[in-house]
Amino acid sequence: MKLRVLILINALSVAVTLGAVNYYFQHKWYYFAITFGVSFVISFVIFYYLIEKYVYSKIKLIYKLIHNLKLGRDLRDALGENIISADPITDVEQEVKEWAREKKIEVDELRKQEKFRREFLSNISHEFKTPLFAIQGYIEAIQDDGFEDLEMATQFLEKASKNVDRLSYLIKDLDEISKLESGEIPINYTKFKINDLVKEVFESLEIKAHQHDIKLVFKQKYDEPIMVNADRDKIHQVMVNLIDNSFKYGKAGGSTSVSLFGLHDQVLVEITDDGIGIEEKYLPRLFERFFRTEQSRSRQIGGSGLGLAIVKHIIEAHQQTINVRSTAGLGSTFGFTLQLVKKSLIPGASGIKELT
Repeated sequence: MKLRVLILINALSVAVTLGAVNYYFQHKWYYFAITFGVSFVISFVIFYYLIEKYVYSKIKLIYKLIHNLKLGRDLRDALGENIISADPITDVEQEVKEWAREKKIEVDELRKQEKFRREFLSNISHEFKTPLFAIQGYIEAIQDDGFEDLEMATQFLEKASKNVDRLSYLIKDLDEISKLESGEIPINYTKFKINDLVKEVFESLEIKAHQHDIKLVFKQKYDEPIMVNADRDKIHQVMVNLIDNSFKYGKAGGSTSVSLFGLHDQVLVEITDDGIGIEEKYLPRLFERFFRTEQSRSRQIGGSGLGLAIVKHIIEAHQQTINVRSTAGLGSTFGFTLQLVKKSLIPGASGIKELT
């Protein structure tokens, strides 16, 4: 409601009341009209002055401050300082409600970030302390004056070296994920055959797959090569991380397979294993840094705990999506999309080519 309408209603109320009282005592409409007219004019002027000076001007100031804060300095300067609504009473109510909603969302987000920060610091502290304490223990044992067993000393040095490597991998992955988040690592798009990349990754991981007694299976459901537009090196890293993850949580005598599916202008790449699987409650947090579903087994297996987080950042940097579905005890499937260079048809079923 506008200021003048509000004052007009109040002045009319006062004028009608005084006019009615005068008519009650005088019983003449003449006096009612004079009383009504005079009291209406006086009430309107007084109310307008008082509300404008002590209420409305303050509301204008509040509205202007809120509006300018929401716009920001640059946009405010561009539009000018005289940004006043014709009905600031209603607008300031809406602005305050909207501002309160935005601030509540910001506070909730800050709380989530604070919780994530505490968990991250706790996790990274644990990740660093474990190998550091191990290295310290092995070195102190070797430095002991009474330690003369050269064979044992060699074993201790080898174990210390492995922990140094673990620290090196952790620092390298932390640096990489930091650069990915800040956008320092550019995405160098090139056109390449995704099926050739799958074979290349399988060849590079062939020895490791044999060590874990896991068979690599490429479900080749097409004869024609599939061309995608992406950063070949980074997608290579994504596939290596996902397949390596399947080795860690797979089972001896099991398999890891890669499948490709056409999705109009995209191709879906799926890596499936028949390992221990993941409980449903853990799936939403699976791509968080240092998140581990089984702490004890994950520590024994090794790794920086950043592999899946790096995968997620690389795929999202390509403006694509990654997802996971899993059933505890049956296995897991990680899938991500890539942009096709040209529309290609991938038939539904065909033979299976195994690379072992």
